[in-house]
Amino acid sequence: METMRVTANGIEQAVHTWGPLDGTPLLLVHGNCSSGLFWEPFVRTRLGGDDGPWRVVAPDLRGYGESETAPVDGTRGLGDFADDVAALLDAEGLFPAGTRPWVGAHSMGGGIVMQLAVDHPDRVAGLLLEAPLSPYGFGGTRDVDGTPTTEDYAGTGAGAVNPDFVARLAAKDRSGEEPTAPRTVLRTAYVSDASVLGDDEEAMLDTVLSTATGEDNYPGDAGASHNWPMSGPGTRGVTNAMSPKYFGVADALVGLEPKPPVEWVRGDADVIVSDTSLFDLAYLGQLGVVPGWPGAEACPPQPMVAQTRAVLERYAAAGGSFTETVLEGCGHSPHLERPAEFLAALERLAAQANSR
Repeated sequence: METMRVTANGIEQAVHTWGPLDGTPLLLVHGNCSSGLFWEPFVRTRLGGDDGPWRVVAPDLRGYGESETAPVDGTRGLGDFADDVAALLDAEGLFPAGTRPWVGAHSMGGGIVMQLAVDHPDRVAGLLLEAPLSPYGFGGTRDVDGTPTTEDYAGTGAGAVNPDFVARLAAKDRSGEEPTAPRTVLRTAYVSDASVLGDDEEAMLDTVLSTATGEDNYPGDAGASHNWPMSGPGTRGVTNAMSPKYFGVADALVGLEPKPPVEWVRGDADVIVSDTSLFDLAYLGQLGVVPGWPGAEACPPQPMVAQTRAVLERYAAAGGSFTETVLEGCGHSPHLERPAEFLAALERLAAQANSR
């Protein structure tokens, strides 16, 4: 592996690369509270690392890993991140000029690459979406059409983030005793069975702890609301960028031309991106964890998975194609938990794109 420092879109980005420059091009985009090295175990064990046939490029997004801690404008949705990634497509030394890579993305990264595809449809050969953010954002919507639960998107954005988790991130806490400790979250939310982390656990925790915290980065600034839970999105930082107030690509994705093939891989034991997400305040309210929940009619949990499926079905009906792979007993990170199945989806995607 080589880590390069690339100035693109006006910021210095750390980019991890493996394989020959003329290898099969693969761009991997990580999710929230991780970094490009969250992909390293999969690349090393399944893609052959630097000796494999793939040219793998995995950037650290702004405010993560070793990239510059540049601010995130939440009002642009995931646009800042998508622009950063787009700028890398033509950066010297990463891919040959004019390359259209296959693109894999995890969690929030799924939303980023959906935005990338919408903005630059001619630069993406195919999308591998791993436990992706809903095309309607995170939280605050009530049905498969992405209808807002309240007019001010209450319960989304930075105000929905546990402040103790943020404090422990900022302190680089490596303990695992408390539910809000980053190690505990890695073991119980990122994967369904912590034993799959094995000898890579410390390195994976490093990626989580690389997250820059604050109002300009993670989680961002919180806003107030007169609706339960009395908080709403602010305008700065990562979680506000995922609020449906600012992020939504469903219609643009369905209307995309050309339409790259899509592989969607998820675990049925995912507790982060789920129709019953333990990170959705509406679902936590339904469970009685967050007091004052106004009930299912006023504030139902977001049907995240159902929303993604509905949008991809519309995408297919409009001339695109997608395959949904559901892995039994798998959590939020199939590339770590079920790497063979994840590799099969990647190879299937590449075969589809090659046949077009």
